[in-house]
Amino acid sequence: KSFRGSYEYQQPTTVVTSETGANHPSTKDETSTLSQEEISSKGRSNIPPSPQSYSPSVSSRASHLPYDESTPGVGGQGLDALEKNVSVEFSPNFPGVSQENRSRELGRKVSSLLDSLLLGYDRRLRPDFGRAPLTVKADIEIRSMGPISEKDMIFSMDCYFRQNWVDRRLAFNATKEQVTKVSLNLKMLERIWHPDTYFVNGGPSYVHTITTPNKFVRLFYDGSVLFSQRLTIKANCPMHLEKFPMDSQLCPLHIASFGYPASDVIYEWHYGNALAAVAATDMRLSQFDLKAMPASNTTKRFKGSPHSILSVFFDFRRHTGFFLIQVYLPCCLLVILSWVSFWINREATSDRISLGATTMLTMTFLVLDSRNDLPRVAYSTALDVYVALCFFFVFASIVQFAAVHFYTKYGTADTDFRASIMPDTDSETDTEDAEVQGCFRTSNQARFRQPTKSHSNLKPDSITACIRKMWSCLLSTRTRSFNKNVRNALGLNSVSKIDTMSRVLFPVAFLGLNIVYWILYW
Repeated sequence: KSFRGSYEYQQPTTVVTSETGANHPSTKDETSTLSQEEISSKGRSNIPPSPQSYSPSVSSRASHLPYDESTPGVGGQGLDALEKNVSVEFSPNFPGVSQENRSRELGRKVSSLLDSLLLGYDRRLRPDFGRAPLTVKADIEIRSMGPISEKDMIFSMDCYFRQNWVDRRLAFNATKEQVTKVSLNLKMLERIWHPDTYFVNGGPSYVHTITTPNKFVRLFYDGSVLFSQRLTIKANCPMHLEKFPMDSQLCPLHIASFGYPASDVIYEWHYGNALAAVAATDMRLSQFDLKAMPASNTTKRFKGSPHSILSVFFDFRRHTGFFLIQVYLPCCLLVILSWVSFWINREATSDRISLGATTMLTMTFLVLDSRNDLPRVAYSTALDVYVALCFFFVFASIVQFAAVHFYTKYGTADTDFRASIMPDTDSETDTEDAEVQGCFRTSNQARFRQPTKSHSNLKPDSITACIRKMWSCLLSTRTRSFNKNVRNALGLNSVSKIDTMSRVLFPVAFLGLNIVYWILYW
């Protein structure tokens, strides 16, 4: 069974131009003729250059790369030099052999190469089995990140995860085969060995499958294998929320082999710790800033055997703008609103109680809403401290009014009645009330008494006295109401000393505690 793939065709040359500027003879075009019968008779054997069939144009930026015929794919300047310094261009005119036939023959050549590589290949054994540990190099390219959940303490990201390793059983001679690398079908991955890499602290992650599984395998001439896949990774992140929402979180991602110990497989970052993970330049996070991505390569023991582990740490700094607008600013405004009661007349009991109760209920709603997205941790966060501080000031304003109301009703030191100017004592009030009740009682008795005698028996003096008392009652009520209005206009019995002190003490205390709070938590 053969496996087709893409390939790069290389025409070997003997003389090229050097990057150093030295003069060398220019490359000569070589052509040859090759009939269709010869192509069929050759089968999968190497086809020599035909001077009359095609004229390759070889461009080079370095000297010719020598190869060791005895060791396929090993020697010379290596894979990077070959890919960087040599490129092949084919002329569109192929007299005698069509482009379709040549492409078909090259496909059969690559298929034959893959079949020969898999002949006797055992995918159950790792490369270099029984010898030195195999080195697997990895790197991560992050396309996007999020969401980051404090409630579940997980973070997710969409990335390209690449792994490189060398399997010498898959090496081939690049000069002889005229191929430097082959991009393979995913079915080829099932026929070769590949590392059992997993994410130690990973959650429910998955490979993207639209429109096809986002994976590819590339085989190089020296046996190097590149395995790349696009993943959405969810990983656990132990968060410390004492300074929430002015906090920074360091979320790790650990990579290791599931079954191979460090004596068999060792993991390394392909481009070093500094470039272990690279984020896209256009990547943005809604609630965080990604400050840095430090990485490390360590060895830890799992059940008695050491395992090689790659670790990358994502340093997140939270944005505080959302919480300033949604929590901090409303709490401050509610506290300031509770201070309005200090300027309301202390006799307006219903107004001050309504204002205090409304602010308390609103603060309670903010307290509950601010913890919806947080886990039920056993400690207080910075946001909890601030909300509790504001709640205390709102509650204190209600207690303050209770004290003012108590001294207004029963005290005398905080009240100026000015009896000499506007006498309105309780005794006078009681006397006037008794007179009013007496007037109406007399009137009712005269109105509803059973007429045992004729109307001529009623005395005119009693009727006149009753009318006089009623008129006196009306005048007394109007006078008392007028006196009360005069006292209010003059400011008598309307301002409490407690209210006067609270107008200064409450704002100063709240401002001072705010300064201490932001110094501690910012």
